[in-house]
Amino acid sequence: MEKTQSLHAYIKEELLDRIKSRKYLPGEKIPTELELCKDFDVSRTTVRTALNQLTLEGYLNRIQGKGTFVAEQKVKQALSNTIKRYSDQIAVQGKKGAVTVVDISVVPANDILTQTLEVPLNAPIQRIERVRKADGEPTQYEIAYIPWDVAPGIKESHAATSLYASLADAFQVRIAKTIETIEITLADERTSRHLQCEEDLPCFYMETIAEDADGKKVEFSRSYYRGDKTNFTIERKY
Repeated sequence: MEKTQSLHAYIKEELLDRIKSRKYLPGEKIPTELELCKDFDVSRTTVRTALNQLTLEGYLNRIQGKGTFVAEQKVKQALSNTIKRYSDQIAVQGKKGAVTVVDISVVPANDILTQTLEVPLNAPIQRIERVRKADGEPTQYEIAYIPWDVAPGIKESHAATSLYASLADAFQVRIAKTIETIEITLADERTSRHLQCEEDLPCFYMETIAEDADGKKVEFSRSYYRGDKTNFTIERKY
């Protein structure tokens, strides 16, 4: 243990190593708090703090009266250059991906849409609200905005699969570049309802601006990912 590291942080790290090395398998019950106290020679409060943090981060499930179990592996998504659809990224992890379209409507461009999409104020914008799922569990809630003149008349059939693929196939609009910003947020009432989680659950929040080969802004989206169900992989080549 590093000198600057607290006991509960050390225990959390050790337990996380056991989970990621598959010493503790998904769905498996881990040792009790008392057994972990003896294993690490620490107090129950210290063990409980470590377990609470791992539970909050989605690595453990604590079931009242039954014990603590290893959670299913988080859904991995790539932030590097990729042409794979969500369903394809999920499939290689042994999971079944699905997209549920919550709503499609046309709204007038407000100040933020005017700035991000570079359209006139009140220009017609298609607002597409979707939820992505892995094995039936919501992992991502997304609201995408696409100018009407970019792809007029987007239907549910277009949005129920890869939106970028639909833009290319149905509207001959090809995404050449995306700019993505990620930060941490807490699930509010609307987000928690769509992600089927508790309010104030830590979530990844991502804003994306997509451009075509000519640099025209064709989409702006806001996405919320369950922090306990999702992680991201970034690959850089030098």
